[in-house]
Amino acid sequence: MTDSLDISQFDYELPPELIAQHPAGRRDASRLLHLDGAGGLHDRRFTDLPGLLRAGDLLVFNDTRVIKARLRGRKDSGGQVEVLVERITEPRRALAHVRASKSPRPGTRLILADGAFEAEVLGRRDELFELAFPAPVLELLERHGSVPLPPYITHGADGEDEARYQTVYADKPGAVAAPTAGLHFDQAMLDRLEALGVERAFVTLHVGAGTFQPVRVARINEHVMHAERYCVPAETLRRIRETRAGGGRVIAVGTTSVRSLEAAARDGDGEHACEGDTRLFITPGYRFTNVDALITNFHLPQSTLLMLVSALAGMDPIRRAYAHAVQSRYRFFSYGDAMFIEAAQDLAALQP
Repeated sequence: MTDSLDISQFDYELPPELIAQHPAGRRDASRLLHLDGAGGLHDRRFTDLPGLLRAGDLLVFNDTRVIKARLRGRKDSGGQVEVLVERITEPRRALAHVRASKSPRPGTRLILADGAFEAEVLGRRDELFELAFPAPVLELLERHGSVPLPPYITHGADGEDEARYQTVYADKPGAVAAPTAGLHFDQAMLDRLEALGVERAFVTLHVGAGTFQPVRVARINEHVMHAERYCVPAETLRRIRETRAGGGRVIAVGTTSVRSLEAAARDGDGEHACEGDTRLFITPGYRFTNVDALITNFHLPQSTLLMLVSALAGMDPIRRAYAHAVQSRYRFFSYGDAMFIEAAQDLAALQP
């Protein structure tokens, strides 16, 4: 089916004022649009989530931690630069996006954080630059970097963002964008779900800046997906097997958890830990192996994430859900409201 899909089929009109610029007052204070397996829409609050789950269900969270990946400074020649670390490859080396009036050449020194330290440009890998740092990259970023807010958030990162653009269960540093579905969960919600008998497990996918890159081709089968590092532990795979054996559902918290679980289904044996880089591109027609439902935010028009949710729920139900969300003034994107999407009961019948 992917061969016949056009990017225009994943477009929608979004009034700019519906793009959330700040988080809700409380993590669990957002609205929740429930799209059930028959295509029905239900307006709820995120605090209603426990009523949509049942004992024996398994929530799978992405425990990546957002790093302070953005640095500003100048080239040794004087031009201004902005560095966004995409991936730390060695303790003192990283691949990064570098914005400058002229692309820096190998050997260029970048004087960063008001002269606190310098990084050297070693070379280029496609759109990324390989940089060498004088000390462990993570330590330098923690001291001198800033939170890399998405491009559609217009204010500079502040103390509120440092706290709220991070899940309460974040553990493994490496992401340059938050797995935003998890931002709605506070410890009280996690405790409520545990008391109800809802199980939880974790994967790790270090979200890259590529998650915000637009699809630049008309036919989506020509799109080359960006690579992201992921790990699905053996314990999580065991919990999935036990959930399925007990009649429970596997519910991914965020599209990054979906990609991790489905990459493991494709690349692993279902029993041993599975890790590596994934370029898995989930589009309508995809058959899910490890995911029955999804908690997610609203995604950008023409984005790969909108294609992923369309694969799970059906293209027409997602179109109707987004049209309803716009009409009902839901808040969109990273700091916005949430959806609870159940896999379509008859996906073939729901496709246009």
